[in-house]
Amino acid sequence: MRSSSSQSAFARALVDPDHPLPPGLAAWNGSDPERRFAVYRNNIVVSLIAALVARFPVVRELVGDAFFHAMARHFALRHPPRSRLMLAYGDAFPVFIAGFEPASALPYLADVAALEAARTSAYHAADAPALGPAEFGGVDPDALFAMTVQLHPSARILVSHFAIFSLWAAHQQALAIAGVDPSTPEDVLVVRPLLDVEVTRLLPGGAVFITRLSAGASLGAAATAAIAAAAEFNLTAALHVLVATGVVTRLTPCRGERP
Repeated sequence: MRSSSSQSAFARALVDPDHPLPPGLAAWNGSDPERRFAVYRNNIVVSLIAALVARFPVVRELVGDAFFHAMARHFALRHPPRSRLMLAYGDAFPVFIAGFEPASALPYLADVAALEAARTSAYHAADAPALGPAEFGGVDPDALFAMTVQLHPSARILVSHFAIFSLWAAHQQALAIAGVDPSTPEDVLVVRPLLDVEVTRLLPGGAVFITRLSAGASLGAAATAAIAAAAEFNLTAALHVLVATGVVTRLTPCRGERP
């Protein structure tokens, strides 16, 4: 079992009940290798399901334990870990949910999963010092909009046709689930400036504004793009988000560009 082909066959058999047992297996006590391997295979799948339960608690609450475990089992059997580090396991779960026919009655479920995946991804992202009110306050207002920013390594933007923030917040007891209309579009900023991951609902145009900033646009150019995307874009509110969330780690003059 030392060759790469034998190792691949062993790994594939662990997550595929229809795959034949790897050749050469034997039990030390003479018991049936197939039964013992089945126990090992089940333990692996159960562990992967447990990892998904821990990473996607709101998705589990939305669909219930039985449905979630069945869905997670389908995913685990088709998407074994690609790394010995389990931090990223489940990154593909939102895309899987989007194509999982039994979940089609809940079209928002994949985007809620994407929000939960973004939270854990942000939690494990690199650290960086965040700029606060003092740093922004020290910038000449006339020069601010000709500046570019560097976003925190943990920053994630999610754009959704569904009320992903409200659905997530309701399961944190931050608001009543009865008042949530899942069909309301909501965009979200996820960032971890210090120890805790912050989830912020963005107002219209906010996602375009921050996305353009992440691509290197000046604050003025990003604001222009946001207004073009959403006439109700509120620049003051958008700047408040930049300061309050700690999503900015650097301000840099952008010579040669007008806001």
